[in-house]
Amino acid sequence: MVGVILSILKIIILLGFLIFIHEFGHFTVAKLCKVKVNEFAIGFGPIILKKQYKETKYELRLIPLGGFVSMEGESQKSEDKRSFSKVKIPKRIAIVAAGGLVNIIFALAVFFCLQLSTGENVTTKVESTIEGYAAESIGIKPGDIIRKVNGKKVVINTDVNEILDNYSGGNLVLTIEREGNIIEKEVTPSAIEYYSTGIFLEGEDSTKVQGFSKKDSVEQQGFKIGDTIISVDGVNIENDANKLTDILQENNQKESFTFVVRRLGKEVTIQTTPIKKTMYYLGVVFSKEQGNFFSNVYYSSIKTGRFAFSIVDNLKQLISGNVSTSDFMGPVGISKAVARTDGIQEFISMLALISLSLGVTNLLPFPPLDGGKIVLLIIEAIRKKPLDEKYEVGIQMVGFGLMIMLSLYVTYHDILRII
Repeated sequence: MVGVILSILKIIILLGFLIFIHEFGHFTVAKLCKVKVNEFAIGFGPIILKKQYKETKYELRLIPLGGFVSMEGESQKSEDKRSFSKVKIPKRIAIVAAGGLVNIIFALAVFFCLQLSTGENVTTKVESTIEGYAAESIGIKPGDIIRKVNGKKVVINTDVNEILDNYSGGNLVLTIEREGNIIEKEVTPSAIEYYSTGIFLEGEDSTKVQGFSKKDSVEQQGFKIGDTIISVDGVNIENDANKLTDILQENNQKESFTFVVRRLGKEVTIQTTPIKKTMYYLGVVFSKEQGNFFSNVYYSSIKTGRFAFSIVDNLKQLISGNVSTSDFMGPVGISKAVARTDGIQEFISMLALISLSLGVTNLLPFPPLDGGKIVLLIIEAIRKKPLDEKYEVGIQMVGFGLMIMLSLYVTYHDILRII
């Protein structure tokens, strides 16, 4: 019971806080632009607390899944000289964009501080090589620093890992600094074959299916989101994801496996052929940075930049079709992820990730999101006059309808992952 209450509190605190700073961004910039704010509310539904202070009514509402800032002249015409519609377009754009930008800035600041506090930065300096792997065969030595791979600058070990993850054959050209000299070496990474189902599970202690890899999953062979894998070839693996991996690798000569899954209270048998995949390695152990505060700031800045662009990459993957909308998480899925966080650092990391996602998503050029409103303001600036009210309302209503449909679709898949 205590665990349930704690989970609910974590969800309320996280969502409530992120909504607060988002709406506070709109509110603050509106005030700076001398726009009259009639109402500032956190949450939806019945009012729990309210306070009138000067011209603005402040409200706390029951359902912590949203909020709003109601400005004079924003949704209805107003002749008040301080109405939203009367201020210049650049100021209106700033007001609309402020919520998402605050979420993004907050997320990056939190992530930077987390990275700075750990001080664990793995460089591209070679500490040792692994016997029998590619690096040893081309004469890479301890103390070498890999500066570039195929002409691309690498700074931390994950830069090298990312290149190897996307490797598709041929030689890689390593630019290496050795005792102050720059040398180049060609290398063919060592290949290690393994089997994969392309299934994403909840975690090491769960075999419930959360999603599928778009590129190489066995989804088409009969698995569904929400399935719980009970056994493989008669071996019980429920609640032990590592055992699934062990079975696949130990029986790498088999052409097919028999999975038994629990689906909506019933057991379903699925005959499937896992995909043979290849991982590539250089075979080096990179050393940790033993630096001072300034080097920690340097590496934390790099990691924060990678964190920011990860969301942009995910959007590109969505547009290209490599990520399905069924992989999205709505309030139900987010709530479950928040409830599962363990410890304050993991909770804060989740806070930063959701804040960044919320900020970036909210600025997408799609009505009725803030990004869609910005597009309409840009159109107004180009035309020198606003769109006809009926067209603007129509656009907003169509966008709102599509957003509702997407929300229902995402929530449906969230629930499938839980039940």
